[in-house]
Amino acid sequence: MPVILIVGGTRGLGASLVKLYASDLNDYVFATARTSNPPANSKNVTYIPDIDIASADAGSKVIRFLNIRGVSSLDTVIITAGYFATESLQKPSFEAQERMYRTCAIGPTILVTTLANDSNDLLGKDSKVIFVSSESGSITLRHEKEGGGNYGHHASKTALNMSAKLLSLDLKDRGVAIATVHPGFMRTDMTKGVGFDKFWDEGGAVTPDVAAKSLAEWIETFDISKTGEYWAPRGPGDIGTAEPVLGPTSKLPTPLQLPW
Repeated sequence: MPVILIVGGTRGLGASLVKLYASDLNDYVFATARTSNPPANSKNVTYIPDIDIASADAGSKVIRFLNIRGVSSLDTVIITAGYFATESLQKPSFEAQERMYRTCAIGPTILVTTLANDSNDLLGKDSKVIFVSSESGSITLRHEKEGGGNYGHHASKTALNMSAKLLSLDLKDRGVAIATVHPGFMRTDMTKGVGFDKFWDEGGAVTPDVAAKSLAEWIETFDISKTGEYWAPRGPGDIGTAEPVLGPTSKLPTPLQLPW
């Protein structure tokens, strides 16, 4: 029975991934929740409560929970937890940037190193680790068309991409495949909360359920031969700077490997 760990499993993309993987009764899903009162467990879904990815002890809490339940190996780990606050040249935010780095880059990195250091089996041969990043973390794709600002959002995703690349080098000999992904522009509370719902229609935003399906299908094709890479499973359609930077979107493939 494949064992899947989804970090950030109660909202948005994470919740949709939990639902999707749990629909296959051959899968067993562990899903983290920040709250102490997560949704009720089901036949093949167990929630891990009180996990804040931005805290230093998130990884050790997950390890203890898995050990108590006799979990010795993880087939797939998907880290979806994130935080987004807008900034501008006139209104930067030290506090918001710090939270974005802790949530989007530092926390995920420390969590995976904790899992990797627990044993050579928990993350072992043929395990897959997927960091949900964003096309916003690509330096190459930044362009005058979308301008500057949102420093912490972009830079924390770039930092995540770098950590994932380094982890892929550290764990390649063990057979652990690691990737970062842009899952697509989504119609979520997070994008609505920063006012991006006004771009949903024009930008081709999809529901988390649709993005989860595309991502899960891509993960099925992902293996050690692609470790350390950065992908957009849904292709270039919702990447506003794809055309001016990479060329006509009609000529770009789906899935699309993204430039750093």
